[in-house]
Amino acid sequence: MLNVKVTRRPVLVEAIWPQASLLSQIALVLAGSWLIALTARLQIPLWPVPITGQTFAVLLIGALLGSKRGALSMLAYLSQGLAGLPFFAQGSAGPASLLGPTGGYLVGMLVAAYAVGWLCERGWDRRLMSAFLAMLIGTACIYACGLVWLAYFVGWPSVLSAGLLPFIPGDLLKIVLAALLLPQGWALLRRLSLR
Repeated sequence: MLNVKVTRRPVLVEAIWPQASLLSQIALVLAGSWLIALTARLQIPLWPVPITGQTFAVLLIGALLGSKRGALSMLAYLSQGLAGLPFFAQGSAGPASLLGPTGGYLVGMLVAAYAVGWLCERGWDRRLMSAFLAMLIGTACIYACGLVWLAYFVGWPSVLSAGLLPFIPGDLLKIVLAALLLPQGWALLRRLSLR
């Protein structure tokens, strides 16, 4: 049996700010949650699932902050929305949002933030193709959770047309943009001699 150890590498935030205090880390997590909330406002209303900018923010937050802080940002976002802040798509809030048709996508975003962060901690954010694959995997996590939950509301025959097909062009654009930004961020750090 092969014994392969994969070394954890710093993500962009850790390269820029290697000795962040606990208070600074909490601020990063909260800032990530607020960015997700802000991008939830960028939307094209569709029923039952609107097109939003959230997925772009979730993928980037996971990549920039890493698996744990990325997932904590998503948990903070969910907690604030559940507590009543209008953080979810269409300015909604409360438990009904998590239990409604988009609830599976919200849970999938938590999984995606962790997965993308974990991959970036293994260096997947350093090159365009691996960054693209990390973002694609993160998006697949969102769809996997979202579609299973959405099927309860629209039925299996309609789930792809209601919760997947309209989103593919926009999500491909978000994946490409995120994948382009990450290697460029590392290149900029090298030029500035920060990493």
